[in-house]
Amino acid sequence: MLGIGIFGATGRIGKLLIEALQKDKEANLSCIYVRNELQYSIPQGVLVTNDINVFLESSDLIIDFSSPEATKLLLDTAIDRCPKPIVIGTTGLNKMQNDLMISASQKMPILYASNMSKGVVVLNKLSKIVSSALKNSDIEIVEVHHRDKKDSPSGTALMLAKTCAEARNLNIDNVRISGRDGMIGKRSDDEIAVMSLRGGDVVGRHSVGFYLDGEYIELIHNATSRMTFANGAIDVGKWLSKQQNGLYSIEDALTI
Repeated sequence: MLGIGIFGATGRIGKLLIEALQKDKEANLSCIYVRNELQYSIPQGVLVTNDINVFLESSDLIIDFSSPEATKLLLDTAIDRCPKPIVIGTTGLNKMQNDLMISASQKMPILYASNMSKGVVVLNKLSKIVSSALKNSDIEIVEVHHRDKKDSPSGTALMLAKTCAEARNLNIDNVRISGRDGMIGKRSDDEIAVMSLRGGDVVGRHSVGFYLDGEYIELIHNATSRMTFANGAIDVGKWLSKQQNGLYSIEDALTI
């Protein structure tokens, strides 16, 4: 039985991971890392600790849905003390934190995904196909999330934008915009817009539009339950636990 440690257990996905692992037949919840006291009950026999070294030593695999700063702490400690397979779903990582993840993957298998949904994997693949096939289309990406989401645009929207840009041999940093206001002039040919909406309790909605004269295609993915992300993270974690050191994506883990 694969013993999974949850890093970021007080967050929305962390709580769902604890729930999902109670029903899993191939993995169980071995340890929870918390900085403060848990405000909800957990299964009997699960170790709860604020000692990150004990946490790492007590887990076969780590699933991390925390914050960029906490993810950095986890990676730094794992590199120095106890390398373990780590699934990272934390979004909003900066360049330094991304570089740290790449460096850490030389000592342990790491899978990073801004979205653990199988449907988003398919959306990303379809976006690549359409972006390449309809090279003259204007690409507009819109993402909608709940009012409490802290980072913007979402990591998934940025991934979709990068995929579309690479399909056209473009550097996303040179063509992405994330806002329009005032007399800004006509839309440029290579421009890829990524717009964010926030409100209510929306779990997640991503649309990728390819607009031409006289027609357009819109690819849309709606997440209606956060349990989708928890189950996806557990599935890819089982796969990652059998891999060699390296940095993996969700596409590597899921056969679609």
